[in-house]
Amino acid sequence: MLSGTDLPKLGNVQPRGAGGAPTPSSVFFPQARPAWSPAGGSRSPAAVLPSERWERPLAVSGRRPARRQRPRSRGCRGPSPPPSVPAVSRPLLEPPINLRSEPTGRLAVIRVAAVVKVQISPATGNAGKMAALVATEAAAPPGPAEAVETAEAAELSRALSRLLPGLETDSKLGRRRALEALQRALEAVLPEAPAADPAGAAAAFQGPWARLLLPRLLRCLADPAEGCRALAAHLLGLGLRRAARPRDALPRLLPALSARLASPEPARRPPPEACEELRLALVQLLRLAVDLCGAALAPHLDDAVRVLRCTLLDPFAAVRRESCECAASLARATPDHFHMQSESLIGPLMQTISHQHWKVRVAVIEATGTVIQFGSGKSVDDVLPHFAQRLFDDVPQVRQAVTCVVGGWLLDLRDRYSFFPKLIPLLLSSLDDEIPETAHTAASLWEKIGLQWQQENEEDLKDKLDFASPPPAHHPSPETRPGLGCRELVFRNLSKILPAVCHDITDWVVATRVKSAQLLAELLRHAEDHVTQHLELLLRTLLRACADDEGAVVRSCTKSAELIGAFVSPDVFLRLMWPLLKKSPSAPGLLVLASVIRGCPREALQPHLKTIATELAQVHIGQGAEKRVYGENLLLCVRALVAVCREACRGCSLQLMEVLVTILAFADATGLGDEVQETMAVLAMEENGGDSQDLYQEHVGPLLEWLAGSHHDWTVYSTELLQFDVLITHAGPALGTALPHLIPILSSCLQPARDPQMRLKLFSALSRVLLRAKETLDSQGQFHSYLDTVIKDILVPNLQWHAGRTAAAIRTAAVSCLWALLSSEVLSATQIQDVQQTLMAPVLTALEEDSQTTRLTSCRIISVFLKTSGGATDPDKFIKIYPELLKRLDDVSNDVRLAAASALVTWLQCITKDAGKSQSQSDIQYLYRELLVYLDDAESTVQDAVLEVLIAGSVLFPDLLVTETEAVMHKHRSPAYCERLLQHIQTRPPAQ
Repeated sequence: MLSGTDLPKLGNVQPRGAGGAPTPSSVFFPQARPAWSPAGGSRSPAAVLPSERWERPLAVSGRRPARRQRPRSRGCRGPSPPPSVPAVSRPLLEPPINLRSEPTGRLAVIRVAAVVKVQISPATGNAGKMAALVATEAAAPPGPAEAVETAEAAELSRALSRLLPGLETDSKLGRRRALEALQRALEAVLPEAPAADPAGAAAAFQGPWARLLLPRLLRCLADPAEGCRALAAHLLGLGLRRAARPRDALPRLLPALSARLASPEPARRPPPEACEELRLALVQLLRLAVDLCGAALAPHLDDAVRVLRCTLLDPFAAVRRESCECAASLARATPDHFHMQSESLIGPLMQTISHQHWKVRVAVIEATGTVIQFGSGKSVDDVLPHFAQRLFDDVPQVRQAVTCVVGGWLLDLRDRYSFFPKLIPLLLSSLDDEIPETAHTAASLWEKIGLQWQQENEEDLKDKLDFASPPPAHHPSPETRPGLGCRELVFRNLSKILPAVCHDITDWVVATRVKSAQLLAELLRHAEDHVTQHLELLLRTLLRACADDEGAVVRSCTKSAELIGAFVSPDVFLRLMWPLLKKSPSAPGLLVLASVIRGCPREALQPHLKTIATELAQVHIGQGAEKRVYGENLLLCVRALVAVCREACRGCSLQLMEVLVTILAFADATGLGDEVQETMAVLAMEENGGDSQDLYQEHVGPLLEWLAGSHHDWTVYSTELLQFDVLITHAGPALGTALPHLIPILSSCLQPARDPQMRLKLFSALSRVLLRAKETLDSQGQFHSYLDTVIKDILVPNLQWHAGRTAAAIRTAAVSCLWALLSSEVLSATQIQDVQQTLMAPVLTALEEDSQTTRLTSCRIISVFLKTSGGATDPDKFIKIYPELLKRLDDVSNDVRLAAASALVTWLQCITKDAGKSQSQSDIQYLYRELLVYLDDAESTVQDAVLEVLIAGSVLFPDLLVTETEAVMHKHRSPAYCERLLQHIQTRPPAQ
């Protein structure tokens, strides 16, 4: 037994010759050189695999037990050759012969024999006896089967007999040297000269190969040394290539390969051959036998299939790939018998189809295609689920392989008509592959399949072929319309395919849903108007699928809905859609409806235009517009109608405006305001070439009538309130024409008994409109006719004091509306005086409100009232104004204090215009005294404002003011403002 240091390490071994120089070598192609040299005794080069780092027990069946060797005399180099083998007198140390340069035929065989004789010297008596046995076997008279052997074959037999005893030695090194010598001998037999006769050389090699080499090389497949086993496998391959009748080796070769590669439980137990490179070499040897022997392998299918079932599950990826190719070759080589064994290969192939190496997966798919093509079609059902999973593979080559195999089955499988419903979906799924090459391959195969089926069923399609109709005018893509055969194939199998697709489109796996949605669109594109009979199932499926979170699924489903619109009459799909939307309005349902409308031809949709618009304007449809997705899809329906019917929308523009106003009412929550305005502009352009204001001008009256029917029941949560707010906010000048509808609604909804939150919202909208009253409410100059109603029925009731914060907020809103009305400049002086007579008392009361905004606005309103009236009011009421304003100088807000000071200036100016000012001297004196207190205020802005008030009032009683000022000036922190006031009075010219 050799030690571990005597074994070659890896791959190409670097042996050293007599001179110590390394000599390159290869496992399958070693150099032709003497096996040993008396001088150096070095071993010949050989290739040993990595796993040959330990020795295993010698387990070669049929090997004779070692016997005791006979003593040899000195000087004898070995046992004498058998008498039947003539000795060749050749110097022992003669350099090796270049066998490839020698002529072929008999001379080459003689030269090989000469080399062989000197290269092998049996080391034991056992080997010597074996040599005698082999020589006797080689020189035995030919039997009936060997009578045709030529002299060259006999000479080759005698030459090879010198090498075979070395295969029986106990030394691993000796066995390997013998195998290397056999390799050189077999390579020398190959005729390479131009005039050589390959057939003659193969015939001469057949006899020695089958009788001498084959059985011994097969025994070497079980050699403990991996290097020997590798050389034996290589020599078997050389022998099969050289032999004239390689099929004669099958009865021995196949069982030997089965013994080395097949295990009872391949999934649990490892194969007898432990080295994975050797298992690969043996599978390659099996494939070589299949390629060379062809149909002659039929009697040995059991052994071949047994081997492949194990090697298809081998841990080594290369073995699996080679096994797949071998299985495909075996199926092609034995087409008449393979179907009896094909089903047994499907299980291992399907276990390997999900291997981590993509090249293995591709090999398995291609092998499965060939196995089923030449085997039993019963296995298609077992294979299809695995093929369907491979369509989701991340590697494009794998998907390409599935596409090619399925396309090949649809073209050439014997029972393909039975499997059309199962195979067609797989191929159509590849039409939408993300890789253009795969999609192009699928399209090309599908076109060939359709043409072939069309030719095979020409009688059934005779009428359609003879009277072919052009593509429908509304076809979405007439230039890419599938051929007649493809369309008929899908139509005839649609009832079997569609339920499965509709089921998978709601699968929990995203990739499955995406593929199913894409496939559904392809099926509808092929089926065209034949989808009508499946429309109910399709609509239910699309409603579920359009609710998917995956954008790719929704896009494919909208494409399918557009195809339904293109091929199905609106009478049919609308009759099915309306019950679904009435039962449960949903965003997916509106998306499907919008897509169907978008795909429908104009001529077919136009008669149903008003019906669709009226249904969309129904309350149960618009109530979900508060959600963004719902509002988007509802807006898509309107856009689809406008885009398809264009100017024909003129007859239903009111209903479409109702829908758009509803969507716009929830714009704050959905953010769809800009999109709705764009849609209105498009609708206006299609209707009369104007803009959205023209639409409001035309429809604001009917829209307000539409809302007025339910205004008695409005609350802050009513959709109608939001729609009303949209109308009065966006209608603009159109409101001037709708005052007869608008004012009664406002008067009713703003009564104190109504919902306070609703009143707040309406007051806010009304104030925005009143700020631009000239452009809105008074655009037609008719607002004065409704001023009394606005003041007495709307503002006065809401300015009355009630306890609570909500009531205070409403009073603030009412005061804001009054200020907006007075600031809009739509009221004349007379009208303002009328308003003053009615509202001055409530406004003065509002000066005491807790809200700073209310107090500030009330001061401003009083100032406007005073400026407009010019003091022409009841003296008793007029004199009561200044104490309320004087109180506001103590307000916590400087803005209110300044506004109150400004109002006092206006009040004093009204006094100067009054002829009876002498009657109010005591009040003026009191005012002087109070104002002089604020002249020493901590805020300089307030001091400046109070100084302006005193200056304005100094014209009334200047002497009195001087006296009061001088009396308190020493009490001020700084007399600067008092001095300025006195200086102003002194420099003022005396009153006339």
